[in-house]
Amino acid sequence: MRTFSAIAGSALFLVAAPGIVAGLLPWLLTDHYRKPLSAVPGFVPAGSVLAVGAAAILLHA
Repeated sequence: MRTFSAIAGSALFLVAAPGIVAGLLPWLLTDHYRKPLSAVPGFVPAGSVLAVGAAAILLHA
C-alpha cells in the first residue's frame, strides 16, 4: 500500500467514524436541536487548533 493511500484512508476514518457516532447520530436523535457552539469567545478556535494538531500527530505516527 502506498504511503499517500494509507494517510488518506486514515484521515478519512479519523474524521468519518467519530463524526458519525458523536455528531450525526445524536443530531438525528434529538430532532436537529442545536445549542450554541460556545458561550466563551475563543473556545471554538482553540479547540479547532487542538483538534488539527492532534490529527496531525496521529496521522504522522
